[in-house]
Amino acid sequence: MNNIELDPSQPSTYLANEVQTQLYAQAGYLDTQEYYHTPPTFVRQPLNYHLYTQLPYLPYGSASQSKPPSHRFFMSDTLREDLQRRSEAIYSLTPRYPSNEKPLPEELHVYHSLVPLEPSGPGSGTSSPGGSAYLASAGGFYPHPSGSGGGDGKDGRDSREQLRRKWFAGFSSMVYKATNREDGSLVVLRRIEGFRLMQESAFGGIEAWRKIKHPNIVSLREAFTTRAFGDHSLVFAYDYHPTAQTLYNLHFASDAHPSGASRPPRNARYGRGGHAQRDSGSNGSVQNHVEESIMWSYVIQIANAMKEVHDQGLALRSLDVTKVLVTGKNRVRINCCGIFDVLSYDPRHVNIEALQQDDLINFGRLVFALCCHSVAPVTNLTKALEVLSRHYSPDMKNVALFLISKPAPGKVIDQLLEMFGTRLLTEMNALQNYADQLEGELMSELENGRLVRLMSKMGFINERPDFNHELRWSETGDRYIISLFRDYVFHQVDETQKPVVNITHVIACLNKLDTGSDERIMLVSRDEQTCLVVSYKEIKACIDSAFSELARPDCQGFCDDHSCLRGDF
Repeated sequence: MNNIELDPSQPSTYLANEVQTQLYAQAGYLDTQEYYHTPPTFVRQPLNYHLYTQLPYLPYGSASQSKPPSHRFFMSDTLREDLQRRSEAIYSLTPRYPSNEKPLPEELHVYHSLVPLEPSGPGSGTSSPGGSAYLASAGGFYPHPSGSGGGDGKDGRDSREQLRRKWFAGFSSMVYKATNREDGSLVVLRRIEGFRLMQESAFGGIEAWRKIKHPNIVSLREAFTTRAFGDHSLVFAYDYHPTAQTLYNLHFASDAHPSGASRPPRNARYGRGGHAQRDSGSNGSVQNHVEESIMWSYVIQIANAMKEVHDQGLALRSLDVTKVLVTGKNRVRINCCGIFDVLSYDPRHVNIEALQQDDLINFGRLVFALCCHSVAPVTNLTKALEVLSRHYSPDMKNVALFLISKPAPGKVIDQLLEMFGTRLLTEMNALQNYADQLEGELMSELENGRLVRLMSKMGFINERPDFNHELRWSETGDRYIISLFRDYVFHQVDETQKPVVNITHVIACLNKLDTGSDERIMLVSRDEQTCLVVSYKEIKACIDSAFSELARPDCQGFCDDHSCLRGDF
């Protein structure tokens, strides 16, 4: 028996099959050339990008199913407007608020094109609803150090201006949008005014915050000091989320618009109603409170972010309605992380456990503020619980009581997560339904550049002055049909010889051309001496043939490298 040659590097299943095959071949039972039959070669065709979108997938019973079928082929107006507002905010270089400060520096560290995102001081920007004067600090809302407080609780338009200019441990701050010159990305620069850094080691905690990448935390990029503003300033760079609002601006300052007009309520991402729901109280007055489904979404997301921070051995140190951003519909992110680690740096007195307990208490204050629609400190717990119980379930009441309770060894963020129970499943279901909705919206915009590619082909062909030494190349042969079709689509006139400007007619004709419809149309020359009856399918074949002729490597186009004729079509 002849030796059998095997490759020991192959797996055991291959070796067993190889032994069996060679034994049969040596015995003459089969021809090895026939056994190893060469499969036929299949030519892979290029991917056809002219695909058409079916009706997008929509969860059964969703609100989008009530729209007319024709509207479901396009992105919803609400989503389109939201994305357009974000795009406008990204590219806008006009300050949102008038600035009374000195001219901003042209460059700051590696950033340029600074644009203020907040008013420069009291009295500038929008007005606030009534209430006492408070500033947002580490432990919640406290009277401003000036002590004036102002505010009679009724009008008080000047009483909450300090909330607008955010304060950190007694230092005021300003916020700017800027561009990173290294990669072109947009960032938010929060400048702490008048802060002199005494110890370089205070930046030690910044690296720990930079490593946290969480969907409910505004990522911190870096921190640095500067004197570009004429003083000692501390600057923190964060990710930029266009059109983001704080919980305070969304739920407490939404009654007043900069122009004085009433601001319309924003729709919820999932669930019914808007972000703020208006109910009539027993005395007939109108009160605002956040819908419970939205409240649970807020609480779960903030708790999720807090667990990540606590697991990393850090503490938020500051959590209130001015430091939580709403970056989407019900999507919240904790902002200003890492600032108090630098401002309150004291390596000799650092008790992370105590700071994490403070985080839970501040979380409870935030829950009471949203549920009771008041940023004032909770001085009457019984009355606050009465208001909370009137609009929310006992589960929400238990969560608020747990958070606001005194620090205890067993009071940790994990215990709060256990209290959520099936609320977590409800939130997950809502997120997945929203993801399905967004995928459906994305499908409706798939291949929306088909008509642009088709018009680009026609633009390359029509009225080309010279090609292959033919002076009238674009007006002869099949190209003449393309020229007549161009007039049929774009240059029609009515009975009074006025131009017909109808985008519906243009899109309908181009869609039929793109699909190669068998429908026939009559093409008439401008002098009305030539009349042709052709189908869209034949016109499409003429365009493909003419463009293929232009795109040949050996063509004699009007440019040396033929780059004008190349492209992914």
